[in-house]
Amino acid sequence: MMMAGVVAVTGAAGALGRAAVQVLRAAGWTVAGIDLGAVTADSVDLALGGVDLSDEQAVAGAADKIGEALGGLDALVNIAGGFSWETVEDGSVTTWDRLYGMNVRTALIATRALLPLLRDGGGAIVNIGAAASVKAAAGMGAYAASKAGVARLTEALAEELKDAGVRVNAVLPSIIDTPANRADMPDADASRWVSPEALGGVIAFLLSPAAAPITGALIPVTGRV
Repeated sequence: MMMAGVVAVTGAAGALGRAAVQVLRAAGWTVAGIDLGAVTADSVDLALGGVDLSDEQAVAGAADKIGEALGGLDALVNIAGGFSWETVEDGSVTTWDRLYGMNVRTALIATRALLPLLRDGGGAIVNIGAAASVKAAAGMGAYAASKAGVARLTEALAEELKDAGVRVNAVLPSIIDTPANRADMPDADASRWVSPEALGGVIAFLLSPAAAPITGALIPVTGRV
């Protein structure tokens, strides 16, 4: 069974990414942080900022650097993504394309590029889905559709990789307690939301030996929403 080893985290510079990295490092993981934005060198063991996760060549370059510096991977966490609220009637087709690119394409490209680094010894992949992918509310069509794509990617990969010893699961959070969400919903009760640290703990569990029998799961992490 896989013990804590080397994990790559995409979206490592974001609110959830930073919290997940802290949780994983506290659990003994060596972390390679990948993001389009700047990844501070003191927050991770290998900082890979300025990487466009929608660009196959850019991510392939990051994979090469991980292989050279850390010798391979035991796990991958695909956190990079985005959100937008707009109705179908008043919104734009461009938003659907943009969220597909941010949420599905980034996870797909990162997985394809980094999978060769962890296949030999097995390992685990955790994707960030969304509770909205199960039942979309008004204004959530584009976001929910893109996160449904992440769910189907997770399930397909789990089936494809189970005999290679690679487990693939996704967490489905509701509202994450981030500064951006507090600013967007100033009157909401944020105590009902999911803290980034708590979600990071679920991710760490799914990467741990205790989750060895779990693959292809879409796990709701919804707090009291």
